[in-house]
Amino acid sequence: MDIAPSDPLPEELSLVAGSLERWPAAAGGTPVLINLSENHTFRVDGAAGARHVLRLHRPRYQSRTAIGSELAWLEAITDDTEIPVPRPVPGADGEIVQEVAPDRFAALFAFENGTEPQPDADLVPLFATLGRYAATLHNHIAGWQQPEKFVRPIWDAVGILEASGLWGDWRKAPHVEGETLATLTELDAALRADLRAYGTDIDRFGLIHADMRLANLLVDGEHTVLLDFDDSGFGWFLYDLAASLSFIETSPQVPALIRAWLGAYMEIRPLKPEDLRMIDTLILLRRMALLAWIGSHGETDLAKSHAERFALDTATMARKYLSR
Repeated sequence: MDIAPSDPLPEELSLVAGSLERWPAAAGGTPVLINLSENHTFRVDGAAGARHVLRLHRPRYQSRTAIGSELAWLEAITDDTEIPVPRPVPGADGEIVQEVAPDRFAALFAFENGTEPQPDADLVPLFATLGRYAATLHNHIAGWQQPEKFVRPIWDAVGILEASGLWGDWRKAPHVEGETLATLTELDAALRADLRAYGTDIDRFGLIHADMRLANLLVDGEHTVLLDFDDSGFGWFLYDLAASLSFIETSPQVPALIRAWLGAYMEIRPLKPEDLRMIDTLILLRRMALLAWIGSHGETDLAKSHAERFALDTATMARKYLSR
């Protein structure tokens, strides 16, 4: 649970509690905060044991159109694939995105059972599942007709590495100074050059989940639900592999996890040698995105837990990459 003690919880809780009548399925329920990261996520406990999940969006992070675009893709995934994802629940007016206060949007989802997988578990079977899910999603978007007004962020080098990046400026993260700053500045330039050479052809760049990390999974036996498409957008397909390794990139499991992910992925969707050569590039691009996020979300428990070592460890990874 990533909850910031300084967050104005009573205000958010009051707003959610006063909005539940918008959804007949959740009306009269009791909201309980279960996660705070980009958004507030509440479990809504209703009568006779009924449960839902309500996501209250952070102001000015995603527009109503962008949230509607995300949920349209979720509905299409439910209709067209076997991937278990949360099902949006429309409000009484039929809309799946509700404006519960000026510039505050919320969406309700069916409750899903399961627990978050832990980094010290044997993750190899899970990463095979993630590889299958990713390949299925990447095939799905090739044939899916997006709604006319479809707006999602772009997770490219500009969107991640620029000072005005989607998650903030990596240069402002804790301990980005001195030799570490110099190394990461050199890495920034190398990543931009390597990604520019790789290109954004449609066989390697498109709509992706973009945040398929352990915290966004619910595992219940053999059943794995893929959560939180809030950061879904346009990026390199193998960025989904990089994102799945978020915060565990230095684990000794990583080589086996990559092999499991790729083996399952390529049973469904082919990859070229030039794609495989970009895995390390995209892992480091993701590290830079996370570094920026830690710097701009310092009030959260997740950022606090990684702030001390993340820049230093990223620089160590960068030196290896730059010495190739």
